[in-house]
Amino acid sequence: MITRVMDNTGPVDAGPIFHVAFGVDANYFLGMGVAIVSVLENNRSQSFVFHIFTASIMDDHSAQLREIEKKYRTVILVKLIDPTIFDEFADFTSISQYSAAIFMRLLIAGSLKGIADRVLYLDADIVCQGDLTELMSIELGDNIAAVVGDVGSIAEMQVAKLGLTGGRYFNSGMLYIDVNRWCAENIWHKAVQAILSSDKSFLFPDQDALNKVMDGRVKFIDAKFNWLYDLFAETASKNNPPPNAVFIHFVGRLKPWHSWCCNSAKDIFLKYQALSPWANAPLYGPKNYKEIRMFAQGLLRTGNRMQGILWYIKFIINKFFHI
Repeated sequence: MITRVMDNTGPVDAGPIFHVAFGVDANYFLGMGVAIVSVLENNRSQSFVFHIFTASIMDDHSAQLREIEKKYRTVILVKLIDPTIFDEFADFTSISQYSAAIFMRLLIAGSLKGIADRVLYLDADIVCQGDLTELMSIELGDNIAAVVGDVGSIAEMQVAKLGLTGGRYFNSGMLYIDVNRWCAENIWHKAVQAILSSDKSFLFPDQDALNKVMDGRVKFIDAKFNWLYDLFAETASKNNPPPNAVFIHFVGRLKPWHSWCCNSAKDIFLKYQALSPWANAPLYGPKNYKEIRMFAQGLLRTGNRMQGILWYIKFIINKFFHI
């Protein structure tokens, strides 16, 4: 199920190695590559091993990851996952914006048992802008993972909906996992069962399942380790991510690698993209009428009235005339 396809001679420095993992499909290699570079740029003296879980990898993506290995003298291991393992979740991905890649995080700890005691899982839409020393030193006690609480009305709603006895709901885009406890508690199996028995009622299938099965067994840490920032919702405001945020998590449909992002906070991402092998990669344009509408709204919110009107016309044409 998991195949090693990339290796290296080892991290640059001796001493403790910090394991970081991602689960992605082809659409998120750009974001993930920039995330890796941002971690390395802000933690020059730390040794890392990066684990990438994916169903497939193109030759150019493999070459770009090798560039990172060479430049930063780090290790990147790509583990190929048989995509049929997620067939049982097909009903969930077909009714949402998510791909089967969201379920890969459930496999990570089990695959690293005997290799790492702890692993940091990150979503690919996260950028690091700080030192990870404090995170690495966090004591988990009897907890399975360190997490950051989700925010807003949705989090409150999910606490009630899922019946969380701990009274808090976390965002699973950042999980600092105790590998042995995760495996001992059989979290993979419990999460799968929770998803399949939910009758499609989970708003965020894998995240809801993890909140349910690890209720009361996670340590909530400072929001700076998973600062949630919605580029679309914040477009018209001046509420940029704080400079002390270690990880900025660009939640929501709009991502900083979208050419139609009108929020200046995308510059945080572009800074590290320019330092990565993806420096010259084109940003992704709007691919459907919903994204065209979001672009038009973003332009209008930032005072680009004429361009906003033109793109809103394109939205109407694409939605109602299928051109």
